[in-house]
Amino acid sequence: MIKKILIVIGLCLLAGYIVFAIFFFESKPKEMICSNFSIESMDSTTMRFINVDDIQKYVDKRNLNPYGKQVKEINTDAIEKAILENKIISKAEAFITDKGDVRVKIQAKEPILRIMSDNGADYYIDRDSTTMPLSPHFTAYLPIATGSIKQKFARTELYQFALFLRDNEFWNSQIEQIEVLPGNEIVLIPRVGDQKILLGKLINYEEKLNRLLVFYQKGLNKIGWNNYTVINLKYDKQVVCSKEKM
Repeated sequence: MIKKILIVIGLCLLAGYIVFAIFFFESKPKEMICSNFSIESMDSTTMRFINVDDIQKYVDKRNLNPYGKQVKEINTDAIEKAILENKIISKAEAFITDKGDVRVKIQAKEPILRIMSDNGADYYIDRDSTTMPLSPHFTAYLPIATGSIKQKFARTELYQFALFLRDNEFWNSQIEQIEVLPGNEIVLIPRVGDQKILLGKLINYEEKLNRLLVFYQKGLNKIGWNNYTVINLKYDKQVVCSKEKM
């Protein structure tokens, strides 16, 4: 019986504390004045592409700077939305601390390929296959795709190919440029060697590049890397080399 009474008392005390905590921690901060507004990076790469001043301008332009405002007047959702107008940013999390300060954590998109199209378009494709503008603060060291490139092709087939290159240590370091010819035929420009690599359509490219790797190991290492100007991988199960000019 005593045990049951103690349990009931304990539950009553717990319920009372919860009500007190809700009142104390919800109502008290709302009366506070924001005396600090800070922006932090979620990762080490974010601040290479953007700086705090740029983000501050996005917030100020919308009259959302929380400094000097009562906590109850601060709209963290609106701050996040304003920051995400910067298309370099992938995530923004704004929150109010128990001291009434406002902190924002941001994360930049991760580019995997740069597109420099014949029509003048110049942008990145990020790891989520969305477009990402160039940054005035930092240029990513990535393969560059040039030629007649439509954005749909860049965000689908080229994106998948760029993921393959990124995840392959050898090809990620070897391929410097991707030329897109009419009909979406692909020519690769390597960092090592003076050859152009005719890949053809972006079909079975993993098998084609495996063939080329074997040729590098068993062929070019013996006969020399500069004996050919063109390596053609378009033919099934073949590596055709020539000295023709493109």
